Amino acid sequence: MDENINNIKATIGSSDLIINLSKSHPDRHIRFASLYIDNLISNQILSIYSAELGKILISVENMETKNSKEFFNLLINQFSSFRRVSQGSSLDKVMEGLLSGELVFLIDGYSIFLSIDAYSPEGRSIEQPTSQSIVRGPKEAFTEKSGINISLIRKRIRDKALKIESLTIGNRTKTKVALVYISDLAKQEIIDEIIRRLKAIRIDGILDSGYIEEQIKDNRYSIFPTILSSEKPDAVAGCLLEGKAAIVVDGSPFVLTAPALFVEFFQASEDYYHQFHISTFVRLFRYISFALSIFVPSIYIALASFHQEMIPTPLLISMMASHEGVPFPTTIEVFLMEAVFEILREAGIRMPRVIGPAISIVGALVLGQAAVEAGIISAMIVIIVSITAISSFAIPNYGMGNAARTLRFIMMLIASVFGIFGIYMATIFLLLELCRLKSIGVPYMSPFAPKAKTALKDTILRFPLWKNMARPEGISADPSPRANDMDIVTDKQKKQPEFR
Repeated sequence: MDENINNIKATIGSSDLIINLSKSHPDRHIRFASLYIDNLISNQILSIYSAELGKILISVENMETKNSKEFFNLLINQFSSFRRVSQGSSLDKVMEGLLSGELVFLIDGYSIFLSIDAYSPEGRSIEQPTSQSIVRGPKEAFTEKSGINISLIRKRIRDKALKIESLTIGNRTKTKVALVYISDLAKQEIIDEIIRRLKAIRIDGILDSGYIEEQIKDNRYSIFPTILSSEKPDAVAGCLLEGKAAIVVDGSPFVLTAPALFVEFFQASEDYYHQFHISTFVRLFRYISFALSIFVPSIYIALASFHQEMIPTPLLISMMASHEGVPFPTTIEVFLMEAVFEILREAGIRMPRVIGPAISIVGALVLGQAAVEAGIISAMIVIIVSITAISSFAIPNYGMGNAARTLRFIMMLIASVFGIFGIYMATIFLLLELCRLKSIGVPYMSPFAPKAKTALKDTILRFPLWKNMARPEGISADPSPRANDMDIVTDKQKKQPEFR
């Protein structure tokens, strides 16, 4: 035991490594040690451990034979009644257990260690979502504790087919990652592919689920997100019920779901809590906002610089009048204002929460008004940039919003060189790129390309729930209508024995 402790000290060498040396009744001379990392384990479990250990030592005094193996078995029987207990004989496993928040027992004269799960770090309690605000629906959000996140999912899906597979990723951080799926709904080949990609990750540390997302993407250089992230348990539960898989990363309040389709990034969980008329109406405006945020500045540049004959005469006169006295060409004006707005947007995010929104809004208004009055930019440019900015905020997914921001500048650059023809060609290439993308092997533009009639009922339009009972084709292993799930009784279910 002393040699093992010295090896552990030499390997970890940290002041928060706590080692308690003890022994049973002086006549018995059974020496043992308990080791743990301070601030990683629960004080409540430490108190329970002390009380249970006192009972064990009293039992040892009444035993006829006192050897290390019997004492080890007594520890297992006592502690396994209230905590998860494991054992091993590798020094690396001891290190992994200590750094994972486990309480480790070493017994002198016995070459097997005992570890008790006592991990309980401090963290946030369950709060409202910060990036996915809703008016109607559950207000709970995931936290940085993977155990709580899994419990929030199980709270909504009380199904025996809900499976959880645990992995450890990160050579140094040893981050716990859980793959959650419903076994009879998810396609096994998709689950196997996700597990293969997760196991293939070679990196020092996983500090957030974004590390996982970037590592397992099909098209790593694409600006479009192909894996959906959410901090709402109800949204993740809905994806699981469609046959998808969820990836829960310890330390991250965002859970990944895959495969993810293009249309999903314009959907919100709140769509299913309102009447289908309202949800369809709102979805249409989200797609329109996405198009406006990408094309409005570039179309303005193309029309003002190359195709003035396409602009109605009254509007053209108004545009020329507002541009009177401005020293910059239209292209420079738009690029300048878009860049300034992006700087203000980032400043509003990074500044303290109390003053961030006020500074960004006041800065935009004051700066825009002062620039127009000084004759640096025209009033029409301020209107164009404002429309673009407001439209970008209507996109419910932040990752897709970032893709729209990038595409906006690319379209502006193309329009400044090639005009409307360049915008047409860039749009064609954009559609081809979207059709080329895949998410865990599933076409990104499904159910449009390839076309799946049953899945079209929940894309741009949201059909009523009673007419949209089928799961997505190509993703779920059981695309049969959900309404019939309770009516179908298989032969295997009939033959299951009753509990006795």
